[in-house]
Parts: sequence; C-alpha cells; structure tokens
Amino acid sequence: MYHYVESGLPNVWLSNGYVVKETAYGESVAITDVEGLHDFIGKTIAEKPAALTGAEFRFLRKELGLSQERLAGIVGLTSQAVAIWEKTDKIPTVNDRYLRGLYLEAKTGEADLMAAINSINELDHELHKLNFQFENGWHKQDKTCA
Repeated sequence: MYHYVESGLPNVWLSNGYVVKETAYGESVAITDVEGLHDFIGKTIAEKPAALTGAEFRFLRKELGLSQERLAGIVGLTSQAVAIWEKTDKIPTVNDRYLRGLYLEAKTGEADLMAAINSINELDHELHKLNFQFENGWHKQDKTCA
C-alpha cells in the first residue's frame, strides 16, 4: 500500500493505481489518473457526515483553485481567518457546509452556485441608492451611486 501524502491529507492510502519505479535518485511513484483520484477524494470528503478537518478544508479549497485570500473574499472574511481554520481544525459549520456545496457544485455542475456568489460579490462592491421622485405619483428613479 502507498501512503499518498502528496494529497496533503494524512489518511489517504492507495492499494493500487500506482507504479513504483527505480530512478537514478531512488524510488519514484507514478499515480494513475491523479485528476480522477483527486476528484474521488474530494467527493468522499465533501459527502462525509462529520465536520471537515483543516487538511480536508484546504484540500477542497485547493481543488477549487482558490487561494486563502480568494476564498476569504467570497465569504467576507480575511485570509488569516481561513488560515486559522486550516491550521486549527476549527471551521465554522456554515463555512464547512459552504465549501462542500461549492466543491460539489463545481464538480457536478448541477447548480450555478459559483456564478451566483461571484455576482453577489461584485454587487457588494457597488453602492446602490434608491431614488424616488414624485411626478404624478411616486415612482422609482434608477440611479447608481459610486
């Protein structure tokens, strides 16, 4: 069995799907279908009933191609908060569930959660002001303030 520490997870062991080769520098291991393996690991982690560990949270984040800073921006926190979650295993339940959902959506494509989140974040950076005017009754005057 091969202890797949390259995943960043302490508990992933492969019984097959890899080849050990001798090189001039010692043994080398080649994994068959790394992308498929990572997809399977990610799905297994995202669907597990227990809370995510910091290492599992980091694995899902990295598989989504998100930096700590980018994920923090999406959830409205600092990158330091994300780093602390990954280091201490103390991930708020809402953020645990959010990342699982985001991961599963990205891998299955069943919902457009990521596009909705990006849209919300873009709107968050703009200030909108409701302007009303009275001219033969009240109605809305569309104006956006910067």
